[in-house]
Amino acid sequence: MSGEQLIREIGRSGVKASAVGLGTWAIGGWMWGGTDEAQSIAAIQASLDAGVTLIDTAPAYGLGRSEEIVGKALTGRRDKAVIVTKCGLVWHTQKGKHFFDQDGKPVHRYLGRDSIIHEVEESLRRLGTDHIDLYITHWQDATTPVEETMLALEELKAAGKIRAIGASNVDKAELQQYVQTGSLDAIQERFSMIDREIEADLLPLTVQNGISTLSYSSLALGLLSGTIGPDRIFAGDDQRKGNPRFSVANRQKAKAFSDAIRPIAERHAASIAQVVIAWTLSQPGVTFALCGARNPAQALDNARAGTLRLSADDLSAIDAALAAKLANMDG
Repeated sequence: MSGEQLIREIGRSGVKASAVGLGTWAIGGWMWGGTDEAQSIAAIQASLDAGVTLIDTAPAYGLGRSEEIVGKALTGRRDKAVIVTKCGLVWHTQKGKHFFDQDGKPVHRYLGRDSIIHEVEESLRRLGTDHIDLYITHWQDATTPVEETMLALEELKAAGKIRAIGASNVDKAELQQYVQTGSLDAIQERFSMIDREIEADLLPLTVQNGISTLSYSSLALGLLSGTIGPDRIFAGDDQRKGNPRFSVANRQKAKAFSDAIRPIAERHAASIAQVVIAWTLSQPGVTFALCGARNPAQALDNARAGTLRLSADDLSAIDAALAAKLANMDG
């Protein structure tokens, strides 16, 4: 461990943040079996204390609950955080296309200008701030031209309400449309050791155009954390319950992988999760790794990954273990 948090720029925006970011989907409670507000606030504050400045949230994480908790946690400390939140999953309008229901409310994908202008004000209110550092379109809306969406985002940027613009859950064609506007700073996509599809289609475009990539599910919903054994039971609305990715066979493979890279972790006085996160940040085109935490211990464990520097030999050994132990993982 070097002791220094790895800091990187978000695209060409001039906004800099810790390469390890705190993801707050679980803090919103939805699909994660509820939330403990006090523990969540403590997790966010522990992240800041450990040098993690990138805090990622979204209105859809508990219908505003996550944003509200982030806002409470940052009271008096707003200047220490780089806030990422999102737009495009809405429940105040029926425009766009229905995506899912949450707490009995229909949530639609909609990225029209009218909605974005409404959404940003709601997020600013919940977060208790006057600006958002990176504002991301959460899921794409086929009913609204990208040009309309980007004009609205550029308008918000000119007004000082947002500092950088991002897009999430895009395919190659959608990313190309965003790139053509010339204003995109970042994308946020699923990426982990076992979810590497973006290496073929999206990352070449982002690298070519100076666009940052924030990886989410960097630990594959905890499967790669080294802490979820074959006997773990998932309860309530935890999305991992019944998920084929979390079959006993897959968890056995994950354990075998953890055992294989444990000597690397021990050599660096690091946890398995820290090694996995550091590997993620070493991949070409991956700028930031978002990692969820629901209590201070998890937050601190993730934060230490930002101080871990893996050698070329470490990375080669990890890649070999990856090929031998995690190949052909179902789900």
